[in-house]
Amino acid sequence: MKKELILGLMSGTSADGLSIALCEAAGRSLKVAAFGNYPYPPALQARIIAAKDMAAPALSALNFELGRLWAGMVKSFCRRHRAAYKSIAVIGSHGQTVWHSPGRKGHTLQIGEASFIAEETGRPVVCDFRPADMAAGGEGAPLIPFLDEFLFGGGAPVALQNIGGVGNIAFAGRGVKTFGFDTGPGNSLMDTAVCELSGGKLSYDKGGAWAAAGQPDLPRVYRLLEAPFFSRRPPKSLDRSEYTLEFIKKNFPGQLTRKCSANLLASLNLFTAASVAQAFKAFAPRGTKELIVSGGGALNPVLMDNIAALLLPSGVRVRSIAELGLHPLAKEPACFALLALKALRGEVNHCPAATGARGPRVLGKVLR
Repeated sequence: MKKELILGLMSGTSADGLSIALCEAAGRSLKVAAFGNYPYPPALQARIIAAKDMAAPALSALNFELGRLWAGMVKSFCRRHRAAYKSIAVIGSHGQTVWHSPGRKGHTLQIGEASFIAEETGRPVVCDFRPADMAAGGEGAPLIPFLDEFLFGGGAPVALQNIGGVGNIAFAGRGVKTFGFDTGPGNSLMDTAVCELSGGKLSYDKGGAWAAAGQPDLPRVYRLLEAPFFSRRPPKSLDRSEYTLEFIKKNFPGQLTRKCSANLLASLNLFTAASVAQAFKAFAPRGTKELIVSGGGALNPVLMDNIAALLLPSGVRVRSIAELGLHPLAKEPACFALLALKALRGEVNHCPAATGARGPRVLGKVLR
């Protein structure tokens, strides 16, 4: 069977860097051949997170700035891994989400002008995946369940949890009609708190060290889980804008201080874990006994331990996708490489059951 090289790019809602995956695709097989993560300087990360409030000229400038930056990162990645442009069949770029507001009159915006990537490489680039799903009545997210079905649809029922800026889960396996939805905060609240507490010197709780040193406020955490979103049936999706500095100040008043930092991080960590566990318990198909975690959250041992502890009474095994040979940050760019290949072929590349779209569609705009 013919093997094709495809490239995927992902800049998530954490806005901490660009992940690039070079994949080999053949039939129902997808293998990550090389992976790289390119962090953003703190000042750029701050501008991306603030982009939702930018005026049009500044937003337009950031769109082109990211496009040029990513084209340069692709150039560096391909040189490092000796991947000749001409050997790559297609490149998929999700773009940087600036705003995502699903609903009947919803709208979404991803920036990072992909024309610069097409110009640099001379290869077809597929971008802007979400709007076609929303035009068909869908939420425009989550899109990763398509890869989950591709990789896990033929095996035992399994849950796939991604923890980026926002958390999302998918269920796949034999006898399961693949579906998924956003679960709540991912790393966004923890990252925001650390950035604020460190005066911008740190962007995340490395190794969960702060959370490990504190005690969570259990009553407050479980009150937060009473918000209507968590009991709503899927499909459902969120934007990072739901979980901001203002959310922390409102729900944890007076705790954004160095004195309270460990307890605050412990609470935010547990809140994230509990939202994952609650989603699993409420919607997992019968017989699902494994939760596989990807994204930056899989690198936080305290978060992983919290999720495992909450699901232990249900007999659910929790593990990182790294145990299956895939870097936790490589899954999303690999997905958009696959979505791009499908789009180039004019083949369906999303799960309507996950997004709520009226039916199968081909997502993405193709630049040649």
